[in-house]
Amino acid sequence: MQSFLQFNYAYLQLPCLSPKPKLNPPPPSSLLPPPFSLGKELYFIISRVSFLCYLISSAFFGFRRGLESMRDQLNSDLFDPRTEMVPDFSRGASSSDGDFGFAFNDSNFSDRLLRIEIMGGPPQCRPDGEGCTSIADWARHRKRRREDIKKETVLDLSLCPEEQILNDNQPDMDDGVGCENQDEEPVAMVEETQSGDEDANSNESSWSMDCSAVLRVKTLHISSPILAAKSPFFYKLFSNGMRESEQRHGTLRINASEEAALMELLNFMYSNNLSVTTAPELLDVLMAADKFEVASCMRYCSRLLRNLPMTPESALLYLDLPSSVLMAEAVQPLTDAAKQYLAARYKDITKYQEEVLALPLAGIEAILSSDDLQIASEDAVYDFVLKWARAQYPKLQERREVLGSRLARFIRFPYMTCRKLKKVLTSNDFDHEVSSKLVLEALFFKAEAPHRQRSLAAEESASLNRRFIERAYKYRPVKVVEFELPRQQCVVYLDLKREECANLFPSGRVYSQAFHLGGQGFFLSAHCNMDQQSSFHCFGLFLGMQEKGSVSFAVDYEFAARSKPTEEFVSKYKGNYTFTGGKAVGYRNLFTIPWTSFMAEDSLYFINGILHLRAELTIRH
Repeated sequence: MQSFLQFNYAYLQLPCLSPKPKLNPPPPSSLLPPPFSLGKELYFIISRVSFLCYLISSAFFGFRRGLESMRDQLNSDLFDPRTEMVPDFSRGASSSDGDFGFAFNDSNFSDRLLRIEIMGGPPQCRPDGEGCTSIADWARHRKRRREDIKKETVLDLSLCPEEQILNDNQPDMDDGVGCENQDEEPVAMVEETQSGDEDANSNESSWSMDCSAVLRVKTLHISSPILAAKSPFFYKLFSNGMRESEQRHGTLRINASEEAALMELLNFMYSNNLSVTTAPELLDVLMAADKFEVASCMRYCSRLLRNLPMTPESALLYLDLPSSVLMAEAVQPLTDAAKQYLAARYKDITKYQEEVLALPLAGIEAILSSDDLQIASEDAVYDFVLKWARAQYPKLQERREVLGSRLARFIRFPYMTCRKLKKVLTSNDFDHEVSSKLVLEALFFKAEAPHRQRSLAAEESASLNRRFIERAYKYRPVKVVEFELPRQQCVVYLDLKREECANLFPSGRVYSQAFHLGGQGFFLSAHCNMDQQSSFHCFGLFLGMQEKGSVSFAVDYEFAARSKPTEEFVSKYKGNYTFTGGKAVGYRNLFTIPWTSFMAEDSLYFINGILHLRAELTIRH
């Protein structure tokens, strides 16, 4: 001891070796009283002990800072026991993640053993993608298996050996170990390798997920950090009571139908790549990735599926995946692409009416959510939805449930005509409480000022509920104010956007929705046409009557438009006309200016990009 102290004392006396580290703990000399207050030998003993404590504390603080630096660099809380690790769960696979494929099932780079118990099942329990050459085959097989599952939802415990009674060492059925299907939660256990008598009795205490024998067991060498970094499921598996011991390993129980997909998934977690390329196989891996919570693989499968040619069958299948898959953020781009495909393909629902009427609920929702439907009016949307619902749900109660909870939010009632809204109130297809709420909301919206309507539409533009957003109707919506006294009269307001007017050039026309006066149906139509001398294009406005035949109807009419600088309505033309079926009256050049002047940036007639037109009709007696 004395020689050790002498060595340290001599070491400290060397000026070139005397350390002056810049560390957090205070230097030991500051902790000691001056040497003249103690004996020399006692002073040096205390100084040596103080210096050793100083070195230990410095090493501790340095080690702690090193761990914190590593944690920050890896953007992971792997070393912090207070935080649940989510290292890779929010990121997709990329080349920056590194390729550890060389370490897959290699004992040299592994710290655990993963036992995969592959359970037997009925012959039809093969992977959905096995033997499937198309997405339609995959869907048919999955549908057939779902129907088989429904027939066997009740577990017959009498088929199980009497010895297989759940005990404290066995998983409980409520924990996700069931006998129904492969879409259940995965079964995972952490088991301790047994020896001697314990090993001999292990078969008696094992419990299979479907009361059938284990077909085979696969044992893989795995790296727990790699799997835990990719999956919350595996992180919990390896951290839930597993001590650092070579005598312990994790066990998974899966159906035979899941084996190929699980092996692809495990390989992906090492290499960030898949060997399968067909849609059925990718869907199998996607389902496995959802079950074992590997978000990066779900994103990868979703991207590969989006890059494959989309068909109506595949789009509908993507929208009919299990709810747990559909709700996953990683799959949202795939489902969004499927919805966009269906909405674009069936944009003109009247052209594909029979095909659309046969679509399932998810397909109808995707189509109705589009702003670009090529349809005459929202009245036509409402009529089509009722036709589909009556065909798909003949039972009234089921139809009311689907219309009220699923489809009503896709019908834009504020853009329906008042005549049709009256029919909604009396319709038997909606619960009265639901229809009353929808109609009141629509009427309140119609009563709002135009700027307030635009504000409400803007607020909903980013939401799923787009009931206040106007579609690109073939017939433009109008506002109508009707009077009975002193004469039957109606005032009709038609607004056209600048881009709508621009699209009329050189010979286009746009029609308004129908409105009624004295029991007769009328409409407005805006045209781009040549003037009387055919010297230039100009903007024209016409009034027509719907009914064809020998009916005659005499009206006084007046066309007006808002103009700058007052932004008040200014009368442009007045006249009277006796209509017969199918006839129209109007003015080829409403503003008496060329088209170029009408569409110019300094045009007097576009106010905030909107052309405001008004037509007054009065019945002549």
